[in-house]
Amino acid sequence: MALKYKDTDPVRLSDDGRTIIVLDQTKLPEEVVYLNIGTADQMYDAIKSLAVRGAPCIGVFAGYCIAVLASGYTDLDNAQFDKKLREDAAWLESSRPTAVNLSWAVQRQLKLLECGISAGITPVKIAGRLLEEARTIHEEDISMCMRIAEHGLSLLNDGDGLLTHCNAGALATSRYGTGLGPILLGRERGYTFHVFSDETRPLLQGARLTAFELVNAGVEETVVCDNMASLLMKQGKIQAVLVGCDRIAANGDTANKIGTSGVAILAKYYGIPFYVLGPYSTIDMNTPKGDDIEIELRDPEEIRSMWYKTPMAPAGAGFYNPAFDVTDHSLITAIITDKGILRPPYDKSIGQMMRRR
Repeated sequence: MALKYKDTDPVRLSDDGRTIIVLDQTKLPEEVVYLNIGTADQMYDAIKSLAVRGAPCIGVFAGYCIAVLASGYTDLDNAQFDKKLREDAAWLESSRPTAVNLSWAVQRQLKLLECGISAGITPVKIAGRLLEEARTIHEEDISMCMRIAEHGLSLLNDGDGLLTHCNAGALATSRYGTGLGPILLGRERGYTFHVFSDETRPLLQGARLTAFELVNAGVEETVVCDNMASLLMKQGKIQAVLVGCDRIAANGDTANKIGTSGVAILAKYYGIPFYVLGPYSTIDMNTPKGDDIEIELRDPEEIRSMWYKTPMAPAGAGFYNPAFDVTDHSLITAIITDKGILRPPYDKSIGQMMRRR
C-alpha cells in the first residue's frame, strides 16, 4: 500500500480525543497497520517496540500521551491528578533514554501541569490545556520539517548522489521529515537525486522505511548494506550524507542510529559533506558532550534471529546491540535546524542560536 509523505500521519489524535492513532512502523513495508492507544502501558510499549519512532515523532506522540492520560484522570482532586500524571510521565520517559524529544515534550507538558496546579485550576481545565499544547507541538513539528527541508535543500545540487542512514522522513516526524526533508522537497521542485539508503542495522529502518518512503515519493533509490558506503564514496557516487539525530549535545556531538559515526568518519576521509538535520528541540544544553549521552541497549535477538527463519548465529554466541552511537562534532560539516544552519565551532553557534530562540 502506498503512503505519500504529505498524507502520512504516523501519529494523530482520535476523533473523540480519548486515544492516539499510531501507524505501526514495525509492520512496514509489508503491512500498513494502525494501533489505537489509550493506556500508559500501551504508550510505553509503542515507544519501546518502535511502533512509534523517530525523535520528533516520539515528541509529538508524547505530547498527546500526556493529554490523553490527563483526560482520564479528571475525576480526581488536584493533588491526585498531579501525582498520577507525573508517575505516568516518568514511566513514559523511561521507555527510550537516548531520544531527547521524548523528555522534551513530556517536560513541556509537565510545566503546563505545574502552572495549572499552582493556580488552582481544575483537572478538567488543565486537561483541556494539555490537549491544546499537544496539538501545538504537532503543528510546530509540521512547520519545523518544512523549514529544515528548505535549509537543507539550499546545500544540495540537482543530480547529487546522497547517502542516508536510518530513517528520518515523514514516518519519523510530520510531513517532510528531517534527514529526508530536502530530498522530498527537492523532488517536488524538479531536482533529480539518487539516494543510497543504508539498510541500517539492527532494525533495518533504512531498508524498510526510508526505501518505502522514497519509492512512494518517486525518488530514485538504492538500498545498500551498511558496509558498502565506503565503496560508493570511493567510486564518487556520493556528494553528500544526510542523517537525522536523536540528541545533539551542547558541543555539537550527535546521537543517531548505530553506524552513523562510521559513515561520518568515511565521509571525512573522502571529503564528502556530512550533514545532520534535526529540530532545535533535539539540542540538549544539559548534555555538554556526546560522552554524556546514555546509549540504549536493545534485545540481542534483534541481531541473532529477528530477520531470519532460523537464528543466524549459534546458541551461546555473545551479542552487543546498542541502538545508537555518537558522531563527534569534528566530523560534522553542518547541523541543519529549523532555526537555521549551524557551522563549527558548534559550542558557539549552538549557544548563540539557543539564546536567540
